[in-house]
Amino acid sequence: MKIGIPPQACDCHLHVYNGRFPSNAPVPLGAEASDYMAKRAELGFLRAVVIQPRPYGTDSSVILDAIGILGRKNTRGVTVLPPDVTDKELQRLHDGGIRGTRFSLYTTTNAAVGFDAVERTADRVRAMGWHLQLHWTADQIVEHRNLLLRLPTPVVFDHMARLPASSARHPAFDVVLGLAQDGLAWIKISGPYLESHFALKDGYPDVAPIARRWIDTVPDRLVWGSDWPHVDRPGGIDDKKLVALLIEWSQTEACLRKILVHNPAQLYDFDA
Repeated sequence: MKIGIPPQACDCHLHVYNGRFPSNAPVPLGAEASDYMAKRAELGFLRAVVIQPRPYGTDSSVILDAIGILGRKNTRGVTVLPPDVTDKELQRLHDGGIRGTRFSLYTTTNAAVGFDAVERTADRVRAMGWHLQLHWTADQIVEHRNLLLRLPTPVVFDHMARLPASSARHPAFDVVLGLAQDGLAWIKISGPYLESHFALKDGYPDVAPIARRWIDTVPDRLVWGSDWPHVDRPGGIDDKKLVALLIEWSQTEACLRKILVHNPAQLYDFDA
């Protein structure tokens, strides 16, 4: 039986860029919210989560604008908070559709915030019902295991927790698995090309076992993201083929519905 995209499917990881907003680096063309709107329709998705792009630092204007264009009912955002954010600003962001803040620390290049702000920020956003989104390497996850266990908010691990290709037994797997099984973490099935030594046309065979292991062990704690517009991939990525891989890895319609519909609705506060 052919498995299709379920109604209310959500792309939980994409970025938008817009030259109208100040940035600390050049931004790509053809990656505005209106461009993604066409991509979302092409993929057959309804919902989306816009992730703050690195060039905009802690200025959330670009993703709040994107949420407005894509539609507040079916769009959420994850920003990057400055350490001195006020309660008033937190409420403004929440009202605008923001539901989490990101720590993209896999490289310190142009990082807007550091590890020293993680616990303090978690305390600030706890009352809002937000989560922390972590783009950390597998080694960083292991190094900061005790910090993760102390956090009062859920965490979302980007890109399958960046487990090295062909290495689902990296110690980070057990750290993340334990948090997920305790209801304290979510994992994004996204960015398979970030660790793979193969191309999309080959199906990322060295990363596929990692994706399947997450799906086999904690399907109730997974979401999926395209990572559009793939600005660091020369020539781009065929998002339809990424969706096809997810369908292949999920194997059943029920599992796919969890990853694309039910889990995102819970994590990002969409209507059930």
